[in-house]
Amino acid sequence: MSQTRFRGAVAPLRRRPAAERALTLPRVDEVVATDRPSEPMHCLRPATLAGAARRFVGSFPGDVLYAVKCNPEPSVLRALWAGGVRHFDCASAGEVRLVRQMFPKAQIHFMHPVKSRAAIAEAYSRHGVRDFVLDSLEELHKILQETNHAADLGLVVRLATPKGSAVYDLSGKFGATAAEGAMLLREARRHAVKLGVSFHVGSQCLEPAAYSRALELAGSVIRDADVVVDVVDVGGGFPVSYPDVTPPPLGDYFTAIADGFAKLGLPQARLWAEPGRALVAGGASVVVQVEMRRGDALYVNDGVYGSLSDAGVPGFRFPVRLIRPGQPQPSDALQEFSFFGPSCDSADYMRGPFLLPEDIREGDWIEIGQLGAYGGCLRTAFNGFDRVLLAEVHDAPLLETPGYAEEVAAA
Repeated sequence: MSQTRFRGAVAPLRRRPAAERALTLPRVDEVVATDRPSEPMHCLRPATLAGAARRFVGSFPGDVLYAVKCNPEPSVLRALWAGGVRHFDCASAGEVRLVRQMFPKAQIHFMHPVKSRAAIAEAYSRHGVRDFVLDSLEELHKILQETNHAADLGLVVRLATPKGSAVYDLSGKFGATAAEGAMLLREARRHAVKLGVSFHVGSQCLEPAAYSRALELAGSVIRDADVVVDVVDVGGGFPVSYPDVTPPPLGDYFTAIADGFAKLGLPQARLWAEPGRALVAGGASVVVQVEMRRGDALYVNDGVYGSLSDAGVPGFRFPVRLIRPGQPQPSDALQEFSFFGPSCDSADYMRGPFLLPEDIREGDWIEIGQLGAYGGCLRTAFNGFDRVLLAEVHDAPLLETPGYAEEVAAA
């Protein structure tokens, strides 16, 4: 029996045999009908993951660094590798170890702006990491000291960006001001064989122009620094669809980035991106079981301390469907429901609303889609609800981002 480690616990997983061709994998309904799972079941879609990787790698005008924090499940990483991802954005020594163990030839970039000294030393000396991000003079000195002032460093200065229209604003914790960024670029240039500038417009960004504005900011900082820059990293934030959100086509983001990059006039520079959600959101779902119905509230066996963290306070709505194998078909009439998770904490609540058949009842299963991003990786062992099952399936995503199929075919 294989195992995966969640925060604070080791939870057993039951894996479905991997197949060389996705069509040999079972469907979600078949797995539910056969196993009748009483614990949450994560359903991974290798073909969807590989397809998302192919479309992004094939369309983005630069290097694609998968943000490992979004979903570090080894099956997910293997599918992304199969889709052409060769660069990985890691934020901890643990992520660096995982990627290096799985892919000895991968390009690993340590993109957390504040790292422990031990993590820097391990990444450089044991795992061959050469690229490190920073947003302060203190972090630059730390990197130089722990790598013994190595002559082969890639140093990337992260800039702070103004708050934009992203669902998750990431402007408050990291990033140098424009003046600080110019100073750091000048100082880092003295020690870097490869110098970069980066930013992050926020997670689930719904405005392509946010990248244009950030690139303008980066250009002004580079001009003030008056140094040669080898990398411009536009970070992550690329969005996907949810039941109440239809983002602009991914191609609009790539066009805005390509145009903004061209205006910088840096023919020697390489463009990077750090997608997470856009690569993996549609690649996994979670099947939960209804343990009780109380009016328009359903008590299910997963919640905000498990895979449904984003459905709690952040308020993400996810696509859902009822599974009732071997039973009469559910009603065609839909009703809005909220969810309560399995823990004894009243905060384990997901407002939704989630549209499901009005006759849903105890014992039914619900498949919840778009959970490949920040689903399983946020699980905790709170109240002892840390056990999950894992199955690989060949179903399409419950909800596809517009233009997905066309972009996969084009890539």
